[in-house]
Amino acid sequence: MDTTIADPLVGRLLDGRYRIESRIARGGMATVYLALDIRLDRTVALKVMHRSLAEDPAFVRRFIGEAKSVASLSHPNVVHVFDQGTDGDVVYLSMEYVPGKTLRDVLRARGRLPAREALEIMIPVLAALGAAHQQGMVHRDMKPENVLLTDDGRVKVVDFGLARAIEATNQTRTGVMIGTIGYMSPEQVMTGGADVRSDVYAAGIMLFELVTGQQPYDGETPMSVAYRHVHDTVPPPSSLVDAPPLIDTLVAQATAREPDDRPADATAMLVAAVDAHRMLPRESSPPYTTGQHHAPSGEHPRSRVAPANPTLIAPRTEVLTAPAGPGEPPARRRGFRPNWFLVTLAALMVVAVGLTGWYFSQTQYVLVPELVGKNVASAKSEAAKIGLVVKVTEGQYDEKVGQGKVLSTDPVGRSEVEAGATITIVPSLGAKRVTVPNIEGLDQNDAAIKLSEAGLELGKVSKVANPKVPRGLVTQTRPSIGDKVKEGTSVNLVLSAGLVMPDVNGMSKDEAAQFLTEQGFQVQVNEVDDDAEPCTVIAQNPRARAEVDPGTMTSITVSRCGGGWEDWFGRNNGQDANDQDDFRIVPNVVFKSVQDATTELQQQGYKVKVRNISNGAQVRFQSPRGGEERPANTMVTIWR
Repeated sequence: MDTTIADPLVGRLLDGRYRIESRIARGGMATVYLALDIRLDRTVALKVMHRSLAEDPAFVRRFIGEAKSVASLSHPNVVHVFDQGTDGDVVYLSMEYVPGKTLRDVLRARGRLPAREALEIMIPVLAALGAAHQQGMVHRDMKPENVLLTDDGRVKVVDFGLARAIEATNQTRTGVMIGTIGYMSPEQVMTGGADVRSDVYAAGIMLFELVTGQQPYDGETPMSVAYRHVHDTVPPPSSLVDAPPLIDTLVAQATAREPDDRPADATAMLVAAVDAHRMLPRESSPPYTTGQHHAPSGEHPRSRVAPANPTLIAPRTEVLTAPAGPGEPPARRRGFRPNWFLVTLAALMVVAVGLTGWYFSQTQYVLVPELVGKNVASAKSEAAKIGLVVKVTEGQYDEKVGQGKVLSTDPVGRSEVEAGATITIVPSLGAKRVTVPNIEGLDQNDAAIKLSEAGLELGKVSKVANPKVPRGLVTQTRPSIGDKVKEGTSVNLVLSAGLVMPDVNGMSKDEAAQFLTEQGFQVQVNEVDDDAEPCTVIAQNPRARAEVDPGTMTSITVSRCGGGWEDWFGRNNGQDANDQDDFRIVPNVVFKSVQDATTELQQQGYKVKVRNISNGAQVRFQSPRGGEERPANTMVTIWR
């Protein structure tokens, strides 16, 4: 029978946005569907909480708060949470859809993995947990069902925060433990408390299972397995299979019964795992393969409707008094015989759990106020008024929240916590700004490196002639050196083009030769017959604006200097220059500002062309020269 056909949610449009297409997994807390986000036109995995949880207001409040926290956790090995919401009696989570298999599927198919391959899966798992731990988040239900292996070989962890949300339900406030028995730490079994070291314990159990193909404890009932987590020591994997000592050590450290004896968090275990992987010899083994696609359910394959390792919700008192079961009674394996001392101890534990349940039933709960965006001092005062203890952590930069204001809190606003609990405030350091470093005099590559080190990017690169600075070195930046700019800003560079060949075309022979000599060029002058005005430059080599070295040999070609301009005018215009009535004296504009010179020449009826040979503000040369006669509309070239 196809279970998806009978599912009433299939085909429904949730919240006016998510069209549910099929059911792909069902677990102890939720059902996972494949859905289309019609607003963004993308496929998502929709995790819908079971009705018994959705009807509990405390769970819904905690679920929403945890979803916000998880959504802020951006890490390549964590399944990204896009959105959360409610639609009538449906409480859901919208997540990244990850085609592939769960780690549980791989274990079913292969039994166990070589030690090196097991670490290659555990390392990204620990990286994901470590990122969460650094943000104050605890997974609380780490198991192979919550690890996804994508078709392209990536490893992703799912279901952060759901176990914590479950703890907010009414049924869990009177001594009920939450988690998956096979991976539950002793402190979770005994007290229900979990911190980052509880995740480390679960990771150690997972590593044991990957290497051996089985969990360290079994029993007829979940309670008997939980009992063994509290009272037994996880055996070394090498006692069951041929495993290297490095794996034995890693498992032993991670699964120590006392939390203080374990690595401080998943990042610490990650460092140890990477070292172990580096020291292990390379093995030849086929990589895991993936077949059909699965959503990030963290539960089981599509074909099952009951999870292999369900998240357990069970009375804690049963664990403290439950026998280990006939499969492998720990007392008999260790040569230990029960005595009256242990009977008395068990009785005392039962009494302690009863008193703990009574205590929690008397505990008062308050809602964490919405503090984000408020002044840190005001936020601390507001939290203190309702009995909360505030811890202010190191600040973080943010473009939107101003300096000295609350950037985030843990737990988030509107979360339910015990009166007197500690909440953590992260203050904003405001927008991060970096200083444009001094890269003047560096070449383009070194300048780019220095910009990158400062958190900036290389922008556009241009060149400007500058004979005083060697070619290719930075002379200027935009924004300027020393300016404070947003991190990631592109900085444009102006490089020196070194010595650039001046444009002397149209200049008189003597002035061109003198100017080029002053600039350090060796000058050769060639006269040729040409229709151009006598004794003016008609060609040059190297060409104008070419980048050259000081002392370069340059040649200028000029029209032959014989005869005057009147003869030239007559030859080229078919008439005697002396017969023209509209001749006027060209004013001398040398040493005048370019603007004034242009205005004066235009007022005399001449056209003006400006050429740059030194980027100065004054006229250096002009052609025709001042004092010569020329007809109106003659082009006068000025060089500055």
